[in-house]
Amino acid sequence: MAPDITLRNIENVPAPVGHYSHTTTAGGLVFISGQLPVAVDGSPRCDAPFEEQARLVLQNIESCLGCAGVTKQHLVSVRVYITDINLWPLFNKIYAEWIGEHRPSRAVAGVSQLHYGAALEVEAVALSE
Repeated sequence: MAPDITLRNIENVPAPVGHYSHTTTAGGLVFISGQLPVAVDGSPRCDAPFEEQARLVLQNIESCLGCAGVTKQHLVSVRVYITDINLWPLFNKIYAEWIGEHRPSRAVAGVSQLHYGAALEVEAVALSE
């Protein structure tokens, strides 16, 4: 018997450039692949100011959640990869405004580089309905 796994690619999020799906739903969880600051038309916005990159990444996460039938309030874990750890306080402010009072577990890791030269990448796990 095949496992109950649903793979989704979302129309209003840039198409995957690798061999993966935007979201995988399995075992009561929604796993969201790492999202970069890339617009729906596939154009990277990595030269944009950090604030704009962060908001675009979080918008892409929210679109993935919506396609899976859940909201930010269903998030249980968020992982953030950031190329300049000194921007963590600014990201934290933008993230707090975006997510509101909900406080899922989170990790923020400084990394040397990301695809397209992005300043950050975010992946997440949410409860499915």
